[in-house]
Amino acid sequence: MSSKATQLGFLILITALLVSNYDRTLSLLSPYLRAALDRLDPSSSHFEDCMGHNYTTEILSIDPLLIYITSFVSPAESSALLAAGESLFESSQVTVDGRDTTTSDRTSYSANLPLTHITSCISSRARAFLGATLPVGDIGAPQLVRYTAGQKFNLHYDWYDTPQVLTKTGQRFNRPASFFAFLEANCTGGETFFPHISVPGEGRWRAHEGGTAFMPVEGNALFWVNLMPNGRGDTRVMHAGLPVEEGRKTAMNIWPRGFVV
Repeated sequence: MSSKATQLGFLILITALLVSNYDRTLSLLSPYLRAALDRLDPSSSHFEDCMGHNYTTEILSIDPLLIYITSFVSPAESSALLAAGESLFESSQVTVDGRDTTTSDRTSYSANLPLTHITSCISSRARAFLGATLPVGDIGAPQLVRYTAGQKFNLHYDWYDTPQVLTKTGQRFNRPASFFAFLEANCTGGETFFPHISVPGEGRWRAHEGGTAFMPVEGNALFWVNLMPNGRGDTRVMHAGLPVEEGRKTAMNIWPRGFVV
């Protein structure tokens, strides 16, 4: 591993350890959070509730970095996010050659959430988690994804082969990291599967085809780094949404955007 990669790994590790105490993390990282937190009015009760939320973390893999976050989203926040997206679900799409299209590889439904105090809160929480260790320009709008019986998302990456362009600004960006939070888990099946990452133990995850399948648990989330220090995509974080057998699963994607000069 190069010295830069080692340095990045240690910085991320230190940040991950700090965020196990959210309040202390927020205090330490506050110089980096101004842009993200401006959307929340500090005098509002929403701000106080959002910033007072606590979660815990477990580092499951350092290289590639994969972190399990317990209680990343509260039950009340999950309910509000589900309500905000309920009327917005459409067939999920993937990006192919810069264009969004439907495909048999991804059969779920998706809903891009509008800007509200809840989505601002969650985006601020994600930004606080990242701190200053990753080249993040901003946090894109959270996206809900819903899977019912038989629906799936085959193996894929969250990063782009070629940086995408923001229509409004013309800026080019990629996704240096991903958050995937479970909001609704009234189902069997529907695990999130990483074939190249093996995590010992059982309970919230299980061994599956040489990798690890993470069971949907409401409120909990997975975080992983998508890009190598040189900016190229890390193929080891390939993952899939295994088919839901019965019931319904709804989760939330949060994709930080790293702008490319």
